[in-house]
Amino acid sequence: MSRAERLLDLMQRLRRHRRPVSGRALAEELGISLRTLYRDIATLQGQGAGIEGEPGVGYILRPGFLLPPLMFTEEEVEALVLGSRWVADRGDGRLAEAARNALSKIAAVLPPDRRDGLDGAALLVGPGEPMATGDTELATIRHAIRAERKLEIAYRDGDGSESRRTVWPFALAFFDRVRVMVAWCELRQAFRHFRTDRIRTLTVTDARYPRRRQAMLAAWRKEEGISRP
Repeated sequence: MSRAERLLDLMQRLRRHRRPVSGRALAEELGISLRTLYRDIATLQGQGAGIEGEPGVGYILRPGFLLPPLMFTEEEVEALVLGSRWVADRGDGRLAEAARNALSKIAAVLPPDRRDGLDGAALLVGPGEPMATGDTELATIRHAIRAERKLEIAYRDGDGSESRRTVWPFALAFFDRVRVMVAWCELRQAFRHFRTDRIRTLTVTDARYPRRRQAMLAAWRKEEGISRP
């Protein structure tokens, strides 16, 4: 592995940690000496990387630092293109536009040989069944999830029964034909799944729900027996 590749690998590993990680742990992950790690961190800091910390305390990458993606492999480029094409085809309007914009930004910083691979990626998204309605609600739901705000919804279930509920949304699941909001339901005092095409009305309230969405997502995964991706 070249030094440039090692520096990039170090940045990628720092991105995965939300809390300070010790230099010794990073060195073991990278298979290098602690002295080499300290030298690499100093190099990245000198190049403007927002790495905070010190020996004996740990290191963390400050949010907001962007490293231009100049070293994508062919498989990584194909994965980006395939995922973005799926979102552009199967996501709602705003996400589809965001996927196309993201690919354009990535293409702008790729070297010519990788840019050609981006444009000519041969992995295609096949046609699926018609998507159930519900696009207009998704942007509002995503906003509520990011802001950790309660939603008031009117919902019609599969049997046609209607109810009004206050829910704490913390995730959206995209399937081939439907989108599902995952939330804590105050009425049922339990996690519930709501198809977005069956939400008749929804209103974002000013009230924050009392638990962090990451904690609810973890609790829901445990209850459903779903491992972290």
